[in-house]
Amino acid sequence: MHHRTWLDRIADGVILIILLLVAAAMIIPFVYIFSISFSSMEEYLRRTFILWPERWVTSAYQYILSNDRFVKSVGITAYITVVGTLLNLAFTTTMAYGLSRKFYGRKVFLFMVLFTFLFSAGIIPTYLIVKATGLLNSVWALIIPVLISPWNLIVFSQFFKSIPEELNEAALIDGAGPFTVFGRIILPLSKPALATFGLFYAVSHWNAYFSGILYISNPKLWPIQVLLRQIVVVNDTSSLTMTEQVLSDPPPAETIQMAAILLATVPILILYPFLQKHFAKGVMIGSVKG
Repeated sequence: MHHRTWLDRIADGVILIILLLVAAAMIIPFVYIFSISFSSMEEYLRRTFILWPERWVTSAYQYILSNDRFVKSVGITAYITVVGTLLNLAFTTTMAYGLSRKFYGRKVFLFMVLFTFLFSAGIIPTYLIVKATGLLNSVWALIIPVLISPWNLIVFSQFFKSIPEELNEAALIDGAGPFTVFGRIILPLSKPALATFGLFYAVSHWNAYFSGILYISNPKLWPIQVLLRQIVVVNDTSSLTMTEQVLSDPPPAETIQMAAILLATVPILILYPFLQKHFAKGVMIGSVKG
């Protein structure tokens, strides 16, 4: 057994301190936002830095959740995230599975994928295409242009190559068709990959901000991140007062901002624990060459 020297203990202590500082740098801002969102106006004006409110109030959350604009914006983002992620996985897995098989012209399709991965058309040509196809001011403008990620497609293809070919051959001998093989054999074996890239796609859709500003000019169709920008960056809490509010005396704008940030962040954080067991396996997909 290796004997630990005092240098080893010092190195472990330094590493532990660094990790604690990094963890604090990530946790403290979140705790601060959480505490401000539950603080009263008097406490917020009196204290400069709040990590634990003296009196917990929910007026900021009542103010936000009583507004139709915010609730509808969350619903739009949830729709884009769920539908977009399902379509992302459907198109990515089917194309990746096709590219993982040997067929005439496979290299041409693979080159086209790699070309789009290395070179993109740019913002203006993409905007003109979205406009020409009539997708402006539509939630589909945030889904269709990003249906397939070239990187995810390539990694998925490598993952499918790692699945033994004998499984496909045995299923085909038993009379199964290509779609049956894909749906009943390949996809069940791909749960870690589906969970991992499903999480990546979902986070991307939930955090969609620039594309929302670029393609959605109708405030009624804004996703949550665009509305959050109006509240936090532009400091325009009036976007939440366009309908009649339950509260006649609104809370401070800062507590509204912090509550809006939490409400926009928590849903995607809740999703991770349900996918964690698959995510730990899925992060290594594509590392095994087929």
